[in-house]
Amino acid sequence: MARGKFRIYLGAAPGVGKTYAMLSEAHRRIERGTDCVVAFVEHHDRPRTEVMLHGLEQTPRRELEYRDTVFTEMDVDAVLARRPAVALVDEMAHTNVPGSRNAKRWQDIEELLEAGIHVVSTVNIQHLESLGDIVESITGIRQKETVPDEVVRRADQIELVDMSPHALRRRMAHGNIYKSNKVDAALSNYFRPGNLTALRELALLWVADRVDEYLQEYRSEHRVSKIWGSRERIVVGLTGGSEGRTLIRRAARLAEKGAGGEVLAVHIARSDGLDSGSPKELAAQRTLVEDLGGTFHHVLGENVSSALLEFARGVNATQIVLGTSRRKAWQYAFGPGVGSTVARDSGPDLDVHIVTHEEAAKGRGLPVARAARLGRSRIIWGWLTGVVGPALLTLLLLKGGTGLGLANDVLLFLTLTVTAALLGGLRPALASAVVGSLLLNWFFTPPVGQLTISDPRNILALVIFVLVAISVASVVDLAARRTHQAARLRAESEILSFLAGSVLRGETTLDALLERVRETFAMDAVALLERESETAPWTCSGSVGDTGPLMRPEEAHVDMPVGDNMALALCGRVLPAEDRRVLAAFAAQAAIVLDRQRLQSQAEHARKLAEGNRIRTALLAAVSHDLRTPLAGIKASVTSLRSDDVEWSDEDQAELLAGIEEGADRLDHLVGNLLDMSRLQTGTVTPLIREVDLDEVVPMALVGVPEDSVVLDIPEELPMIAVDPGLLERSVANIVENAVKYSPEGEPVRVSASTLGSRVEVRVADRGPGVPDDSKDRIFEPFQRYGDAPRGAGVGLGLAVARGFAEAIGATLTAEDTPGGGMTMVLTVPTAAGHSPAAPQLPDAVTS
Repeated sequence: MARGKFRIYLGAAPGVGKTYAMLSEAHRRIERGTDCVVAFVEHHDRPRTEVMLHGLEQTPRRELEYRDTVFTEMDVDAVLARRPAVALVDEMAHTNVPGSRNAKRWQDIEELLEAGIHVVSTVNIQHLESLGDIVESITGIRQKETVPDEVVRRADQIELVDMSPHALRRRMAHGNIYKSNKVDAALSNYFRPGNLTALRELALLWVADRVDEYLQEYRSEHRVSKIWGSRERIVVGLTGGSEGRTLIRRAARLAEKGAGGEVLAVHIARSDGLDSGSPKELAAQRTLVEDLGGTFHHVLGENVSSALLEFARGVNATQIVLGTSRRKAWQYAFGPGVGSTVARDSGPDLDVHIVTHEEAAKGRGLPVARAARLGRSRIIWGWLTGVVGPALLTLLLLKGGTGLGLANDVLLFLTLTVTAALLGGLRPALASAVVGSLLLNWFFTPPVGQLTISDPRNILALVIFVLVAISVASVVDLAARRTHQAARLRAESEILSFLAGSVLRGETTLDALLERVRETFAMDAVALLERESETAPWTCSGSVGDTGPLMRPEEAHVDMPVGDNMALALCGRVLPAEDRRVLAAFAAQAAIVLDRQRLQSQAEHARKLAEGNRIRTALLAAVSHDLRTPLAGIKASVTSLRSDDVEWSDEDQAELLAGIEEGADRLDHLVGNLLDMSRLQTGTVTPLIREVDLDEVVPMALVGVPEDSVVLDIPEELPMIAVDPGLLERSVANIVENAVKYSPEGEPVRVSASTLGSRVEVRVADRGPGVPDDSKDRIFEPFQRYGDAPRGAGVGLGLAVARGFAEAIGATLTAEDTPGGGMTMVLTVPTAAGHSPAAPQLPDAVTS
């Protein structure tokens, strides 16, 4: 049975209209006669979305009881039994209620696709698993419900649903996304213009990369070698000279003129001649191009022009930027140059820009080197000079009738032999020597017309002629081979020097190094395999490209062992023996990079241990006074009560007992925070997550503060949350206590809560002095006390413990300014599975 087609509406942000667009697509398909049903769509009481469900068949949902509450989920069996042509499944990142057929809704979708049912679904960009860290850095909120990128990338069609941030905020203000009582919190929090702009750019870039993958797959399947300029991709050819920086900046300006432009700098290490590129300059140019958002590539090529064009077509480039040649006028006698050759052979689909610079026409750094592997044209000219040249010279001498003498005739033929050696190497020169000696014997040595020589002196002349010709040809050929070896060693040394420098500076990851191996040797895939012992199976420590089911190094086209239990495997073609020396260096560097990554991981672990030791040391120093203060008060009160010298009244005894109780409470609170901080630092906090109502937890956290110091506003209709109640209570208690401490007299702290998407926000706002923006993160560090807090007011652990407990239960704690002055602590906790309000949808058509 053929797999069903999968279409996804990808939202740039919540509320852009994914569900509305999906339902509109369903109506269009039904009008065309397609059997389309709604497997699961939640309208969340939005009238315009509910109207779009009219006229659409909906499969019954499955009811599940979990912790004395009934939830509804998509009934996969019912959809499979109905077997529609197309099924609509909303919110593919949703987590199913425990007891469901699958843990995640995208797994339900996979079952429908495997059954041959086409599926249309929705997901927001922030729910992609690989973007979790980026989204958290943008919004400050960690997404708990995610879907693997590979699931989304496998979709047959991905349609981006997008709109401008201002339009989305305007719709939010009109109440089209959330209820009016939630709008202000949403606009000032998640739906800030900066957040929406960043999420929108993230979605556009992700979709653009997916389009590039589609394009590359199509060009590969259909063997399209012609460049398709879907977006500007500019290749900069670098020689290693100082003009490279000018070319990179020029290419960056060209890329800025087109949306989504990309700059790829490439240095072709010549293997057919000496190269004057400076490794130091190339390293500086690599840093420059990466700072400008481009990428740097180092490729080994036999012919610079061909390698550059092959690289440009391989990356589907639209433009090539080259510098004006540094050659002087006389140096053009050696060839047209790289720029002219690339411009001539680029074709109509690849534009070539020749950029002037200060080094133009100032001469090359080194003389033009002889080609190591002589080109075809030179070899032809060498054979023509060595074979045809002597015949033409003989004809010229016979018709001229000048009678120069045998010695001069031998010198003329020797000149042709040397010329043939210079042009074509050893074999044309030997042929010229043989042909020349035969022609000299037949036409110019008595008796003429015979291959015999009557004068012994003429025999000596011809023998010397042949020996000199062979000697000169051998020397010229040896020089050419030595030039080839020097050029190749120079190219190899440049690559290895550049590689070693980047590795030592820590700039290269294992994947980047393997990608460089693949580029340098033009391979399809590269993998680093290792095993624990000689009898253990091989495992892949890193790979680039499609290595397929590579289980052993011997299965690859090329394998380079690194010790007994590690090997670098390359797939694509068999390398010549002369390339294995460079490959061995790459393999050794790969092993070093892998070891360095593991050492970095161990160092990070050691750093955490050292941080724990630092915290413990600071703990002992910080509590030396704060622990003794309440103990001293308790000791003094107890001593006074036990004294027989003074007769205490009932009021005095009550006051002393109150002092003992207050000191014990302070001491208990301080020790509790110290123990909590110790648990957080050692990682021994194990939350017991369960469903609970927020209004059951927050009031318990306010027991330790005066009643008139807090105003509580917790709506009853809030969804249940999935947290550890004890840890949440301790976190809220520390936040409220800190707010009350800094709030002025007569200004109560306001504790409120609201829902935002699949989360519940608890906001604790005070009217204290506030905290500058550059200090908002620092107040959550241990042993930090703001401003002129009096000694004995605490050791500065309250907010650190609060954030630590919040993160332990999957919540986040951030600080922001209170409108009108003060500071607001925002505690965001996830809702329980099945109680999470779905991302709101817009009832209007998507516009931007």
